[in-house]
Amino acid sequence: MSGTTLSPLSIPYRVLQRGGSILIAAVFLLRGGTSLPVVGAIGFPAIAGILGLAVFSLVGYETAYVRRFRYDLTGNSLDIDSGVISRRNREIPLRRIQNVDISRNIIQRVLNIAVVSFETAGGNATEATLKFVSATEAKRLQQELSQRKQATSADADETQTVETPSSALLFEMNTQDLALLGIFSINLRVPSLLAAGLSTFGPAASTFLPVESPYQAFLPQSAGLAGPSWISFFISLLPVLLGVFFLSWVAGAASAITSYYDFSLRETESELRYERGMLQRYDGSIPFDKVQALTIEDGPLKRYFGYATLYVETAGYAPGQSSEGGRGSEVAIPLAKRDRIWSLAERIEPVNSVDIERPPTRARRRYAARVLIIIGSLTGALYILQQLVPLGVPWWTPLILSLPGLIFAQLLWSHRGHWIDDSYFVTRNGVFTRKTQIIPLYRIQTIIDTRNIFQRRLNLGTVIADTAGSRSFSGMDAAAVDIGSDRATELRESLESRLQSTILSYRQSNETNPSEPES
Repeated sequence: MSGTTLSPLSIPYRVLQRGGSILIAAVFLLRGGTSLPVVGAIGFPAIAGILGLAVFSLVGYETAYVRRFRYDLTGNSLDIDSGVISRRNREIPLRRIQNVDISRNIIQRVLNIAVVSFETAGGNATEATLKFVSATEAKRLQQELSQRKQATSADADETQTVETPSSALLFEMNTQDLALLGIFSINLRVPSLLAAGLSTFGPAASTFLPVESPYQAFLPQSAGLAGPSWISFFISLLPVLLGVFFLSWVAGAASAITSYYDFSLRETESELRYERGMLQRYDGSIPFDKVQALTIEDGPLKRYFGYATLYVETAGYAPGQSSEGGRGSEVAIPLAKRDRIWSLAERIEPVNSVDIERPPTRARRRYAARVLIIIGSLTGALYILQQLVPLGVPWWTPLILSLPGLIFAQLLWSHRGHWIDDSYFVTRNGVFTRKTQIIPLYRIQTIIDTRNIFQRRLNLGTVIADTAGSRSFSGMDAAAVDIGSDRATELRESLESRLQSTILSYRQSNETNPSEPES
């Protein structure tokens, strides 16, 4: 097929990208690998010849791949023809393409090339990727596809020229915002990584520590539970905890700063456009008609200083996402004052005058009872174990957690709630990470009314609204938790009525204007 090829600079970059194993093998041989019996029997010239052949084959394959790769953006589809040994032809309808995202690492920016990813609604992987085109070509594809989608949605002629849509700057991060984002960011994966490393290398490291070292208690022992007293234990533990917290904070700050460096968000008539990243630069779009929900997140530190983060949930697959939001969840505003977050959220989805209704007070008693039962069980278990094995830790130690546990129960209750009007369903849940989810009623796909045995005793229930967003796929649905049974029934019936109305409108629309259903 006729079409556009990849950038010629793709060849050397792809060769360097895939040639790491060959480089490792060459270094190994040069640093003494020839002394191995097998290698010595073959001989260094033969090994060098094999490596040279591997390099030649790699260069030849990547050259053929780049030269035989063709793509063409037609009036209603993106056509891609690729493959060297096995040819693959793809035709992706423009109506299925949700996002066109551009990413560029440091080396790619030096070479002026970029990766273009085409994401489709409902997909769990990238539909198609161009590796690599020039930065100018990547931007042209992004803009032209947006224009053609607008023309298609407006039933315009395929040959009609559509002007590049103007954009308005909604938000950009300055140095102060970026610094605050780093301060508020903690990488919770660091403690688990340190624990894994300690369990693996702890026994070996213990041999290098003094016998009387207080940190000896945190390393695996060969036998017994001997160690310092429980008071000394906790005193010794404090520096360790502070060290783990510091490392987690440094890792989180570095990740946040590099991910959202030079962040900007712009608005066009049909979509949001963002740019971000220091080491890896991302340039993507979020169509308004693909937005499933909005999520406002904040933690204790953010809440104390009045800050929050805004996520936009879509049904597609968002590339370049880190663990904070997940696939299909794009950060619209990394960090801003809560009032500004709400004003920008209302600009995307015109929800206003939200008045969160908390669960009834009997739900708070349920949370407190749950905490006290857990603490009491731990205390009893520790008491029984203390009678069997001297632990050096008082059996009543878990009781110290009673007051913090009751405070947690209070916060759990006070941070939960819901709100609904004729157009939107809003829920709020979470203590350490509080999430306020804003869902247009017409986006709801499934309503679940659940009441376990403990909820039924207190006349409580939970209503869950499921959308096509990524957070729903991962079990992070919007839920009105522990509301009164009568209120749960009323809420479920209201959501079901809206859902049935949406389905009826969809069917009538298809009968009026039939088209091929989206996959």
